[in-house]
Amino acid sequence: MSISIAFENEVFSLNKLQLPSRYYYFNEIENYVKLLSIGEGIFPNDRIKTNVLLEDSNAILTTESATKVYPSKKDFGINYINIKLKNSNFEFLNDELILYKNSKLLQILRINADENSTFFYSDILTQGRSYEHFDFDSMLVRNKFFCNKELEYYENFEVLGKDLKEYIKRHESGNYIYLKLYIKTKDNEAFLKILHKEGFDSFTFSKSKKIILGSISSSDMIDIKNKQKELWNIYRKNIDKKEFNLGKQ
Repeated sequence: MSISIAFENEVFSLNKLQLPSRYYYFNEIENYVKLLSIGEGIFPNDRIKTNVLLEDSNAILTTESATKVYPSKKDFGINYINIKLKNSNFEFLNDELILYKNSKLLQILRINADENSTFFYSDILTQGRSYEHFDFDSMLVRNKFFCNKELEYYENFEVLGKDLKEYIKRHESGNYIYLKLYIKTKDNEAFLKILHKEGFDSFTFSKSKKIILGSISSSDMIDIKNKQKELWNIYRKNIDKKEFNLGKQ
């Protein structure tokens, strides 16, 4: 199951749609695509693939609501996102990921960006449903970021729900919601200084300083969403764009 979209010289094209899903495309102010729920969520053995190609374009991509991952006795659900940027700017704001009790997820993210491209990518992980507390089985993460076709940053790890639960208990933390961000600007050193000046101290560089990485935790989803929006607005100001209201389109 897959969806493939592209922008070339700011012109939108839908190259493939083989998902029990829909999308909305708006372009009155900026190119903006909202992906509606993928059926009811991600089930065991699902293979969900999202391809995005931008060439000489700007685009914003969001999800309609939380992505739910359903229980599995054996098989992983797979969510694969592949993004290619050529002289473009891309902003992807994911809603929260909710892993149900006994669920298994493999997340694969690939971003290929040339030296003239910029991006803002964010993910949110929650503790599960309201009556669950990191009761999922396993989450495998395989994220690769390429700059000018060279590997700049690679995430390859597994998170077990029971281990995360024990870690939080051991550190007596009340923060159960996590926001992860990956950012590339035209001047990462200057932008990182801006983030630190604004109080976002948990951000740093990748190995060659071509990507900025950061994470924020909280006990409140509204707080996380506000932080996500604040960081996004700082990014948009940095690339000379006005604040964008995702709900008015």
